[in-house]
Amino acid sequence: MRFAGVRIVTLSEGEITNLHVGLKGTMNALFLQDLADKTRRGLRGRVEAGKSGGGNAYGYDVVRQVAADGAPIRSDRAINTAEARIILRIFEDYAAGRFPRAIAHALNADGIRGPSGKGWGPSTIHGNRQRGTGILNNALYVGRLVWNRLTYVKDPDTGKRLSRLNPESAWIIQEVPELRIIDDALWERVKTRQGAMRASKHADNDPGYWDRRRPRHLFSGLMRCGSCGGGMINFNKTRVGCAAARNKDTCSNKTTMLRAELEDLVFEGLERHLMKPELVEVFCREYTEHANRLVAEHNVGLTTAQKELEKIDRDLDKLVEAILDGVPGAWVKDKMAAVELRKEALPAEIAETTEMPVRLHPSLADHYRDQIHRLRDLLQGDGARAEAVLRPRRFAAATASAWQSSRSGRRGSAEWSCQRLAG
Repeated sequence: MRFAGVRIVTLSEGEITNLHVGLKGTMNALFLQDLADKTRRGLRGRVEAGKSGGGNAYGYDVVRQVAADGAPIRSDRAINTAEARIILRIFEDYAAGRFPRAIAHALNADGIRGPSGKGWGPSTIHGNRQRGTGILNNALYVGRLVWNRLTYVKDPDTGKRLSRLNPESAWIIQEVPELRIIDDALWERVKTRQGAMRASKHADNDPGYWDRRRPRHLFSGLMRCGSCGGGMINFNKTRVGCAAARNKDTCSNKTTMLRAELEDLVFEGLERHLMKPELVEVFCREYTEHANRLVAEHNVGLTTAQKELEKIDRDLDKLVEAILDGVPGAWVKDKMAAVELRKEALPAEIAETTEMPVRLHPSLADHYRDQIHRLRDLLQGDGARAEAVLRPRRFAAATASAWQSSRSGRRGSAEWSCQRLAG
């Protein structure tokens, strides 16, 4: 903004300078950290008093009360009778031997809404035992409030919030018997079955439980069901199907499809439609112009630095001539020191900025065409396809329509859906 001649002025600080950016930025960061520590300390006090430490769990209602002096009483909870019956049903079904997916199907068939207000899924029920997530792992149902189990941090690259498990010594555990829904005997039966299933899975090295695994395949995360528009998951090692139909039983599309067949449909669309000469030429022309513009902008900085270095040499010569002509050295000492300092820094900048003289040529179309033809051959092996993961958003629309067309047997329609990629 300074280069563009734009000033930043605020009511509280006036014109913003480098001092504000550096010093104030550091002070603000320290203030936010101190505020976070104070907030956690306040939440810990509430938890130790048996109150909510933030958020609410399925099975409870937030109680809003007012003290005698009119001040609001916060962080109190009460058992929701209707939801408590659902929790008890889930625990009893699981302890009796039913799997989370079957329990979720039954709840959805009865029209019971999940914690999010939508359908139930198996992960909502089984969660993660170590992290205490999921209905079956919420210790609050046996009257034990556990706080500070997880720490949340933000990934500086993606901006997403990630959770990390704290050591058990850092957990704050408070007994709240008035919030108990499940008795200890039923809780222990559930924990015993969870431990047995986990031990059996590790002992047999069973690769199943696809809903707990996240394999990466060629079109992972890009496939959509043609009926409900939801995501598609692995039913086994070779077939894919609708996640909502498998996990929640809220979609009528029970059909599965070979993953290799779906991938072949998309590759066929790439070869038949995206390889049309007129589309390839448009892509190459636009890509070439954009790349050349980036190269030119990159080289401008290098040229500017080289010209500045030449100007500094001329300025130094003029300063030396001025001293020889009788100008006192003290007058030009500071100016000469600054110019020499800049001269020492410029060669390093020039060395780090390599020139990019290469220009893309429209003949790139031939190379692009060859690479597309080779792509399918290179990914014929299952191992190769598992290592290749595509992320373009437009593949989602193509795979969705290809899937829907394959169900109805309309091969031509599947080809047309892949043709939409050219748009």
